[in-house]
Amino acid sequence: QGLFKWERKVRIFLCLFGFVLSIYALHVELSRERNPDYRALCDLGESVSCSKVFTSRWGRGFGLVQFFVAKDSPLNQPNSVLGIIFYTLQMALGLSVSKKAAMLLVFSSWVSVAGSLYLASILAFVLGDFCMVCVSTYIINFALLFTNLKRRSAIEEMKEKAG
Repeated sequence: QGLFKWERKVRIFLCLFGFVLSIYALHVELSRERNPDYRALCDLGESVSCSKVFTSRWGRGFGLVQFFVAKDSPLNQPNSVLGIIFYTLQMALGLSVSKKAAMLLVFSSWVSVAGSLYLASILAFVLGDFCMVCVSTYIINFALLFTNLKRRSAIEEMKEKAG
């Protein structure tokens, strides 16, 4: 039970932080679309600009969805919307101590880490930019993966002991 107390606090912190960052990213993107002169708090310079990243083609559907649907399709959502959904699901699934929920948490975390690695490489090698909000969400995603792996192990041990 000690793990679950620790894990619950960490999960709440990580998910709330990720959720708030995702809401902020969405706010920046929508503000920039309405007003091209909008300057976000995270825009610190030419190569340190989150709004430049959020409004790039990789800021929606990971830059991949537009190859399958129209650029302005409802299916081509900002990455921040995907983040809002992801952190909400992580929080909700974290309320369950079932083995299935634990497996889904781990699977979705691996997907988020793969997405983070992909977007980090785009950030560094294609856009040549540093985005504090983006990098913060990548760190949160790695921390959630670690937390979810610990949780899955604890649930498996608990189920084995219960017989």
